[in-house]
Amino acid sequence: MAKSPRPTSSTATPRVAAAAAAAAKPKATPKAAPQGPSGVPADAYVVGLPPHGLGRIPVTKVSPVVEGGAYPAKAVVGELFPVTARVFREGHDAVNATVVLTAPDGTETTSRMAQIEPTGLDIWQGWVRPDSEGDWTFRIEAWSDPWATWVHHAEAKLPISQDVPLVCLEGKDVLERGAKQALADGSEVDAALLTATATMLLPQRATAELLETVGQSGVRRAMIDHAPRDLVTPTAEFPLRVDRELALFSAWYEFFPRSQGAHKENDAWVSGTFDSSHERLEAAANMGFDVVYLPPIHPIGTAFRKGKNNSLTPSPTDPGSPWAIGNSDGGHDAIHPDLGDFDAFDRFVTKARELNLEVAIDFALQASPDHPWVTEHPEWFTTRLDGTIAYAENPPKKYQDIYPINFDNDPAGIYAESLRLLRFWADKGVTIFRVDNPHTKSVQFWGWIMVKMRASHPHVLFLAEAFTRPEMMHALGKVGFHQSYTYFTWRNTKAELEEYLGELSGEMSPFYRPNFWVNTPDINPTFLQSGAPAAFAIRAVLAATLSPSWGVYSGFELYEHQPFRAGGEEYLDSEKYEYRPRDFDTPGHLGMLIGSLNAVRRRHAAFKSLRTIRFHPTSNGDIIAFSKTDGDDRVLVICSLNPYETQEGEVYLDLGAMGLPHDAMLRITDEISGASFTWGGSGFVRLTPGSPAHVASVVVA
Repeated sequence: MAKSPRPTSSTATPRVAAAAAAAAKPKATPKAAPQGPSGVPADAYVVGLPPHGLGRIPVTKVSPVVEGGAYPAKAVVGELFPVTARVFREGHDAVNATVVLTAPDGTETTSRMAQIEPTGLDIWQGWVRPDSEGDWTFRIEAWSDPWATWVHHAEAKLPISQDVPLVCLEGKDVLERGAKQALADGSEVDAALLTATATMLLPQRATAELLETVGQSGVRRAMIDHAPRDLVTPTAEFPLRVDRELALFSAWYEFFPRSQGAHKENDAWVSGTFDSSHERLEAAANMGFDVVYLPPIHPIGTAFRKGKNNSLTPSPTDPGSPWAIGNSDGGHDAIHPDLGDFDAFDRFVTKARELNLEVAIDFALQASPDHPWVTEHPEWFTTRLDGTIAYAENPPKKYQDIYPINFDNDPAGIYAESLRLLRFWADKGVTIFRVDNPHTKSVQFWGWIMVKMRASHPHVLFLAEAFTRPEMMHALGKVGFHQSYTYFTWRNTKAELEEYLGELSGEMSPFYRPNFWVNTPDINPTFLQSGAPAAFAIRAVLAATLSPSWGVYSGFELYEHQPFRAGGEEYLDSEKYEYRPRDFDTPGHLGMLIGSLNAVRRRHAAFKSLRTIRFHPTSNGDIIAFSKTDGDDRVLVICSLNPYETQEGEVYLDLGAMGLPHDAMLRITDEISGASFTWGGSGFVRLTPGSPAHVASVVVA
């Protein structure tokens, strides 16, 4: 693909120099934008592409297109992704198609499409790779292909000596058209070749010789490169948003700063701080993570504060849930004083950058009963018929310490304040927001937020923490969330994983980028509750290699697994409600494997891909095998799904799906252990609880 101008590097907004200035709050809410219906900002209403009928050469079912073009499809710089469509015409003449990518600066790049199986469905596909950030477009150009039409006729008629003079005359004409196009394309050599070939199409020659003349690989290649195009029919220009690579490919590490360095003095807890968390930043960097994510760092309410294990009767020293945001010290634009001040936060961000880590914080649009919003903006909440403010509920669960926001009461005010807060933290060095429960807020609101933040802080990324109904999760991806949590936590069997990855890498890939978390403060997966180290290793391997992005909540590497109650998925002594200092020097923890996985991911471009994943059959249902490709880079993962017993079986590679000939011999090197072995189209594996997976590179032997 031709090169467009190089992308400019993404840089963070400069940090505020003085702590006093950094902590200062604006005295008034920013002026809201002009309003549409129901008080929603008028620019929150999205209009898609106008409808287009079928052209001279019909093109239908174009992908990737999101909601008819109302929202852009997703890609990142350097990502290889497919564009597909159905291309056909009346009668029997051949058709052809190309993809035309248009960069933000107007540069156009053309890539060939090819018909893929099953051919009777007229499916055409081309793989493209944008090379700079920004708002791109793409279109498909379909046309009648006189060269392919003539070749089909010639191969049918010449062997039976039918219409030989006419076939030669028509062949000469199309070859001369190709030669003319080759000259226009600047290829004098191809023009000469095609002109010479045209002169050799003499009906007096033997028909076998005529077919041999036009069947030469050089002739066919030149005619493909400089194909005459009749009845060219372009589609609409469809939008494509190209983000920086971290939007697709990232490794996240979550920890609570208040637990890092927390200790007891006179039987009372002393909180950890941003400054005492620098060691954890170094550990995350040593394990190869790209992002450190912090749960809410704001003041915590005291009303209805939760105690240990979500108790409604906290002790005076219980710190409360960080998601109960706000008290007399401030709200979403304040820092919990136990963690430090804005100077300390600035030191934390600076340390992270020195380690090539990006800082993500939680953006939770909710308030404790003590939040300043409750008195300053009571209209932002729901008042029930008995006069009380509604707290958060997911019956039978109750969260009395949290008031949800009602986006229909004052949308203009809520939109403006939310945007102010995001820009406030982005200006302090936060480059990623993990959004808490976005599915309980207006989807239209998030679409507006994404547009506004992209305009002011285009480097900032958003992760949607939404474990909810598929259509809502899809909608959040469509309106602009760069990444999303997934159902991976609950997909454990081979059939479940293969089906789910089929959805993510196929129909969902234009708008949904998955982030596979092995655990979260809210989710202690059943698969891990035995505490078996192999279970943790298996889930780490799967998360890190199935998805381009994955995440780990602190404690996973130490095999923390005790559930609060049997059959539940909450942690005993959850860090959400108490300090949890840990001994990360415990021998035998999983940090070395995690570091190896992240290193392998960085070495191989194929691991950055989601759309090229292919699963391969195995003779054992407890062994899963899959490959990914990017050009000549190929990786193969074979993993046991049983953490308790040794698993053996055959793996049957689909070499065609890997872009290899059916008789290829492969050199497969395990990038974790260093072991190497040679396979053809199949091979035998033995996976033990102590070594449950092969994460391998693949080259032709």
